[in-house]
Amino acid sequence: MADHLCVLIHGLWGNPSHLFYLASSLRDKYSEEKLHILLSKTNSDTFTYDGIDLGAERVTQEIETYIDDLEKSGSQIKKLSIIGYSLGGLVARYTIGLLYSKGWFEKIIPVNFTTFATPHLGVKTPLLGVKHTVFNFLGSRTLSESGRQLFTIDTFRDTNRPILSVLADPRSIFMRALSQFSHRVLYANIINDRSAPYYTTSISTTDPFTNLDAVSINYLPDYAPTIIDPADPVHLKPPEIQRPFFARLASSSQSLLASVPVFALFSVLIPMGSVLFLINSGVQQVRSQKRIRLHEEGKAGIGLGRYRIPLMVENARSAVEDAFENINARQGQQYLPETELNANRETKLSGGQQQNGHAEKTQRSAPRISWDLERTSSPRSEFPTLALTAQQFEMVQALDEMGFRKYRVHIHDIRHTHAAIIVRSQKPRFDEGKTVVRHWLDEEFEV
Repeated sequence: MADHLCVLIHGLWGNPSHLFYLASSLRDKYSEEKLHILLSKTNSDTFTYDGIDLGAERVTQEIETYIDDLEKSGSQIKKLSIIGYSLGGLVARYTIGLLYSKGWFEKIIPVNFTTFATPHLGVKTPLLGVKHTVFNFLGSRTLSESGRQLFTIDTFRDTNRPILSVLADPRSIFMRALSQFSHRVLYANIINDRSAPYYTTSISTTDPFTNLDAVSINYLPDYAPTIIDPADPVHLKPPEIQRPFFARLASSSQSLLASVPVFALFSVLIPMGSVLFLINSGVQQVRSQKRIRLHEEGKAGIGLGRYRIPLMVENARSAVEDAFENINARQGQQYLPETELNANRETKLSGGQQQNGHAEKTQRSAPRISWDLERTSSPRSEFPTLALTAQQFEMVQALDEMGFRKYRVHIHDIRHTHAAIIVRSQKPRFDEGKTVVRHWLDEEFEV
């Protein structure tokens, strides 16, 4: 009888069918005598609007019920793996914190934690100026609570910080839970992921893949040309063998078009489907807020006290798949000016350095984690540092120190790489994603 449970969590606007290929590939490799598979379904479709925390509470209840049912039938779970796709990876990170806090990891061994195309740093676009402000303002207000959390404009409970910052706090139950897993792995698309760009899915302060003609990419021999070698992923080509001048000029023209203000994109370039999407978003936000209110009142089928637990170990206290993706895809990336970058290299956001003699103050205030651009600007320092927020830099450092094996994915034949990376539907154009799944099962998934 299998003693290992693997939970699969879908993404925004998702449902269990999006993960059928992952589930069927797991089942082809491991029989029911080796592995139980739970396709989470309690956050299907527009229920993903309701926030990472509410979604995780639903998933946690789902896992606990599933384990209880297995035990009643004589099957005891001793090992646990959790796999998250897109927003589901963030829900997974919250879920494991709840399980950890409730003592499950004292009874069950955490084995595999994997994310596919998950926006670990949120989806706030690394842009400067008006375009940055307008785009992030609009984007954060079309997805109800999940949108606020993904764009890091929320204030999570009594922490005075966004939920993504709390998820990456080294003192939190979420990071403590993550540290328990034997395998922590992520897969990130390097291009054409219109929902979750490379920098956030790979937890990186740089993006070396904005101009593929200017870099040499090294692939893993058995998985070329899809899985990039994590030990030596990419380096700049010498200037003399980069693209000719006119090719670069054409690319620059495309970049100029991409810099058209967002309001112009809405009025000129975005099809009528965007208007319908925005109307639907308004309707769904009203419904989502009603569900959240019922949940807070304890009337949504989940006992509120079951999962409202201290968040800190110490102190004891599709993005849219169509219209929104098209808008997001037109947003380029900008970089910190050299003057600001040099200043930041000399500045540490203090945390542990000032704890001595200030314990009382530290308990009352949110922690600040030091970061160093030279440490976090991976994979190579010759690529410029993106204009991320201070909180995003903090997240990068904390998650990198936790340790993820990062696999960059190069899908060539389709522009919808966010769906292709997990073969979200059985379409021939998604076949490159099968190489990703094969690598994960053969190289990283342990039973």
